[in-house]
Amino acid sequence: MKRGLIWFVICFTVASSTAYALSWAYKFVVWEGGVYEVTEEIVDASDIGKKIGEVKRMADDRTGAYYGDASNYYEKGTRYYAIKGIDSGTAIAIEEEQDKWVKSVYLHEAPFHWTDLLPYILLGITTVGLFVFFSLRYANKIEPRQR
Repeated sequence: MKRGLIWFVICFTVASSTAYALSWAYKFVVWEGGVYEVTEEIVDASDIGKKIGEVKRMADDRTGAYYGDASNYYEKGTRYYAIKGIDSGTAIAIEEEQDKWVKSVYLHEAPFHWTDLLPYILLGITTVGLFVFFSLRYANKIEPRQR
């Protein structure tokens, strides 16, 4: 009896171990630091403006983390388009299928991620490098080296 109970507990524990994944409340895309909720509203082809971006990474379905141009539903490469007559800060169009676009409305700012600062860090490093380079070059022109 005890042996059967122990085997039952072991089998139940092994069988019930599952992989955890988030269940998202809604489909979203992130563009230029803003989270846009994807609606079911279809956008006519005549209202589609120029391409403004695309999904570059998927949101992590275990931790919920995302950054940059991400989505919790759409695959990498899914394109974002401006909608004629609507500010892109309010709504954008997502190409769901070939020649089929859905409207996405702005919800809130995306969470901060250190990669948001990467362009500024690279610009700072480049500026310091150029300053040192030109300073050394100018210093060599003022005082010629003795041989």
